[in-house]
Amino acid sequence: MTMLGATCLVIPLGGCLLSNDKPAPGLDIPQAYSAGPKNVKVAEASLPSLDWWRGFRSRELTEIVEEARDANLDIAAAVARIVQADANSRIAGAALLPAIDFNGDAARNQASKTTGLGNGQPFVDNSGFRVSNTVSATLTASYEIDFWGKNRAALRSFEESAAASRFDRDVVTLSTVATAANSYFQVLAAQDRLRVARNNLAAAQRVLALIQQRVNAGTASALETSQQESLVATQRASIPPLEQTVAQFRNALAVLMARSPERVSIRGGSLNSIAAPRVTPGLPSELLAQRPDIREAEAQLAAADANVYNARAQLLPSVSLTGEGGYQSSVFKLLMRPESVIFNAAAGLTQPVFEGGRLLGNVDFQKGRQDELLQNYRKAVISAFSDVETALSAIRNTTQTEQLQRDVVTASQRAFDISEQRLREGTIDLVTVLQTQQTLFTAQDALVQARLARMQAIVSLYQALGGGWHPKPVEASNAR
Repeated sequence: MTMLGATCLVIPLGGCLLSNDKPAPGLDIPQAYSAGPKNVKVAEASLPSLDWWRGFRSRELTEIVEEARDANLDIAAAVARIVQADANSRIAGAALLPAIDFNGDAARNQASKTTGLGNGQPFVDNSGFRVSNTVSATLTASYEIDFWGKNRAALRSFEESAAASRFDRDVVTLSTVATAANSYFQVLAAQDRLRVARNNLAAAQRVLALIQQRVNAGTASALETSQQESLVATQRASIPPLEQTVAQFRNALAVLMARSPERVSIRGGSLNSIAAPRVTPGLPSELLAQRPDIREAEAQLAAADANVYNARAQLLPSVSLTGEGGYQSSVFKLLMRPESVIFNAAAGLTQPVFEGGRLLGNVDFQKGRQDELLQNYRKAVISAFSDVETALSAIRNTTQTEQLQRDVVTASQRAFDISEQRLREGTIDLVTVLQTQQTLFTAQDALVQARLARMQAIVSLYQALGGGWHPKPVEASNAR
């Protein structure tokens, strides 16, 4: 009755302490992306599929990405963190159930047969050996009544943390896939630049041969020969760094696929063989449920809310029940008889009175952690919108840059062909030839880099959108 009265007294206090004051995120979600299509139907028509990397139409890229997704060590570590989080949830959930232990004891005791008396003479007790046997088998149970929901809040916190670990795995997977795609494009771009450098080296050597013919004929000077030789050497020196770039990104792909570089063979090819898929971002509101980093931040915030509730509940009384029952006897054959039954039961109430500020400090700590995760969640949402806008702008600008750069390469190639022909005819000076060569070399290399930037911008958009999207369910009226 005393416990019941004390509990009734703290119920109003508990209602005040455990009031739900979850902070509101206060997000301003735009209606549409400024750089995206305004028509919702058009925006939804080209949402990325779950296997979005297949949109580039490269079999080797698909093989690399899917192997990296299955074998990557960072993803494997993220999966291991999920196992740990699930185990923590089960550990926290155990507090909601009784703890039951079995105890079995057997003891045999003998008292001393002699006791010392004065004068150093022993006294011999001939009344018996005083040997006793005790055998017992009991079950002990204890249970804390979760009156204020303290243990349920702890379980909810760990469950939300387990959900966050799954979204973390999705974040790592998306990052791995995007890195694999970008690394593969870097290999292709380096191979394209190598071809450009080697073709330009061959063209420079061809022009050098023409100049040497003119020197032999007495119509050119040694200075002109030296200038062209310098250009040939410059082109030759640009090749080793590009070969190193190819090797570097091949090795990076090997790490992503959890294989040694010696066991990875990347054929590569050309960026021109890669299709540029068309993708639109959908609606900003859908991004909140799509991006795994936003979902992870949301789950972490929910876990923090539960921790605040748990910390406040620790300020309130806890009620625990304990019980023990079983059999005890001095003779083993009589152990399981009804007269050998023993039991005891107890109930206890514990109210923290003075903890040196530990419990209040824990409340303040959890509230501070809650506010920190709230700001992280808001930042994740705002950053997601910014990432999509940046990627959309980058795709538009890099597409335009690539088109313009192709025009530059076409004009530069035509100018170089004309200058080379006139050099053969002897109607042009070497300075003009050198200028057209350098302009062409620079334009071709810039075109490859512009193509690479466009492919990377598309990958960035996929990553900003959270990867592939599940297809929306077809409504019954449209299915008929």
